Amino acid sequence: MSKRWIGVMASIVLAALGTFMLVRYVNSAEARALEGTETVEVLVVSDTIEKGAAAETLATKVERQLVPANVQAPGSVNDLTPLTGMVAAVDLLPGEQVLTTRFITAQQLEAEQTFQVPDGLLEVTVLLEPERALGGELLPGRKVSFIASFDPFTLDGVEPGEDVPADNDEGTTEDEAPKTPNTTHLIVPGVWVTKVHLEKLPAETTEEFRESGSELAPTGNLFVTLGVDPADAERIVYTAEFGKIWLALENGDIDTTDTQIQTRNTIYLPRGLGGR
Repeated sequence: MSKRWIGVMASIVLAALGTFMLVRYVNSAEARALEGTETVEVLVVSDTIEKGAAAETLATKVERQLVPANVQAPGSVNDLTPLTGMVAAVDLLPGEQVLTTRFITAQQLEAEQTFQVPDGLLEVTVLLEPERALGGELLPGRKVSFIASFDPFTLDGVEPGEDVPADNDEGTTEDEAPKTPNTTHLIVPGVWVTKVHLEKLPAETTEEFRESGSELAPTGNLFVTLGVDPADAERIVYTAEFGKIWLALENGDIDTTDTQIQTRNTIYLPRGLGGR
């Protein structure tokens, strides 16, 4: 019996020694492979992280690794501190880098899980700076008004389906052609926000700032997905392609009867005098 136990113990010791030597060899091989290469330290998922998991609970499911700088993913982190208060927006699998873009607030996750996009709507995504999207405070299920602004357009352009004038070659140059003024107008009210993704999370701040009740806006752009009917989807895409977008949060029913296309000539007029 004692010889059998000795054999078992010897096998365990040899297995442990073999594992140690293998790990050491692999680590040394990785070090040789990275020799002379610029590297950065990032957090990598070591165990599956389920959607909704709080960042503060992930210390045992991530590990630091050195990776070549040219394969570092945008938004990767080497510390969980910037993700404090956030939760995983999707399931994270072993081997992938921990990215700020994969985390959202618990309120955003709850809103995404509870909001159902109304039937018959198209979803279209626009890329906006924080100030054009309420500082990043949008949540799925909110309604916004879509406001479009355009720089001047040349008035002598040929619309699709129109014939080109015979004397087109002798027409005015682009600099001489009459143009529209700069314009702004609320073109689509009652737009559903269906998804919001942050390009970058707000920067880490001090305890005094947090205690003051102030909040930091995102430091990057927002991908805002809107639910609209097909006709309004065309108008939104056109504005995203050729103009500028502002979203205004709707609080209850809004009255758009006094809205009009705003130009330099109308912006200074009192309400009710600009053709209304």
